[in-house]
Amino acid sequence: MGSHAVADISNESYRTYEGRIDDTYIEGYDPVSLGAPHSSLAHTQTWIAMGLILSTLFGIGLAVWGAGAMVYGFGSQTHDLAERLLILGIAEAVITAVLGAVLIISGRKEYKAYRKRTGRRN
Repeated sequence: MGSHAVADISNESYRTYEGRIDDTYIEGYDPVSLGAPHSSLAHTQTWIAMGLILSTLFGIGLAVWGAGAMVYGFGSQTHDLAERLLILGIAEAVITAVLGAVLIISGRKEYKAYRKRTGRRN
C-alpha cells in the first residue's frame, strides 16, 4: 500500500499573512470602532466589564436602602439587618467596580498597543 498525499486545504485556502491590517491604513483614515481589529469593543471581557460596572448600581441601591433603614427604620426589622444591608451593598459595589476596572484595562491592552505602535488615536 502506498502513502496517500492529502492537500493542506486550510493552509492553501485561508492563508495567514504576516502584516497587520493597520499597516495598510491610508493616512488620515479613522477605522470604524467595532470593525477595527484592535477595537476594545470586539473583546468579550470589555462587555463583561461594562456589565459589572453597571451592576454596581445594585450595590449602591442596597447600601442606600440599608442606610435609610438605619436612619428611619423599617417596621419590625432589627437594626442589625439594616447594618448588614449597608455593608453588603458597599462590598458588592466595590468588588464589582474593581473587577470591572481590571477587565476593562485588560480588554483595552490591544488598543493601547496599537496606539503606541502607530501613534494614532482611533
